[in-house]
Amino acid sequence: MLQISISNLVFLYKMYKGLTQPPFESMFQLTGYGQTRGHTLKLTKHCTNRDVRLWFFSERVTNSWNLLDQTVLDSCSVDVFKKRLHIFRNTRMDLFTD
Repeated sequence: MLQISISNLVFLYKMYKGLTQPPFESMFQLTGYGQTRGHTLKLTKHCTNRDVRLWFFSERVTNSWNLLDQTVLDSCSVDVFKKRLHIFRNTRMDLFTD
């Protein structure tokens, strides 16, 4: 699994909340399943057989985003998201690089 930096997840959160460009919907698609394990904002992972595609931002962050807890994603602001993400990071060090 690719490790991801906290700054990439913060940027994805800003995209999801509509605080930055490009629009979230232009790069990501939420899963259409009625019930998901973990949280309700799971992203669809696109299948690819090209190594170059694995390094696109949209592909790099999907696995780490899908592993986050619902409490982290339910944050009301970017600052709260960062705080909860740091707490989550302390319990799951294998997900992040700095």
